[in-house]
Amino acid sequence: MYQELKAHVLKCLNKGVRYDGRKPLEFRPISIEYGVSASAEGSARVRIGGTEVIAGVKMETATPYPDTPNQGNLMVNVELLPMSNPKFETGPPGQQANEIARVVDRGIRESKCISVHDLVIKPGELVWGVNIDVCSLNDEGNLQDACALAAIAALKDARLPKVTEHDEVDYDAPKTDQKLPLARLPVEVTVIKVGDQFFVDPLSDEEMAIEARLTVGVTEKGTVCALQKGAEAPLSLEDLEKMVDIAVKIAPTLRNAL
Repeated sequence: MYQELKAHVLKCLNKGVRYDGRKPLEFRPISIEYGVSASAEGSARVRIGGTEVIAGVKMETATPYPDTPNQGNLMVNVELLPMSNPKFETGPPGQQANEIARVVDRGIRESKCISVHDLVIKPGELVWGVNIDVCSLNDEGNLQDACALAAIAALKDARLPKVTEHDEVDYDAPKTDQKLPLARLPVEVTVIKVGDQFFVDPLSDEEMAIEARLTVGVTEKGTVCALQKGAEAPLSLEDLEKMVDIAVKIAPTLRNAL
């Protein structure tokens, strides 16, 4: 079954077309809706074709980590809901969810997306903790890029909650007008390799034929801030250079949706 699927995908790619008629380096339509959750400090719904995810940002006051006493805290969690794909199961996050969360987290951290020093309330004592939760609503392929885009959109939408004189968050009060201190808006583009062909934004069936993939985090200036290799096949230096070039060229397509 796998070999037949792989052969069919390669046959299409060699002709410069995809299952849905797209070109190899063409994304499905991308749309972003902000403020979809009234209870979150920031939220967004992202659709890439039929793939749909929602992200929310919750803020809390917290003690800084011992090794970063003058920086705010960040945590990313991804949950792949069974309603979005029958292959996903209830319970603790599985391997795919954990990998997506790590890669999203890495893109945000390594790009210095958030000015973490501006999240300090009392140096060494109290900082803002930024918690990003991403959930899948429908999976038709390429959850990685969709989740990364949703996380950034939710951060962009976020407003700090009110803090009382006792340094406690008042979640019942209206949010302030103060936005999160965002320095950059990185996006992630996952480039797929099958045989000698490269393509982006895979459909679910195309993902089953993947030999190797590379997720590339890219800033507004086209600077590569993060890389994550996936799948079993090795990549040569030439492959890596080509895949990074593809990601850098396509990144503005995703960023424009923001």
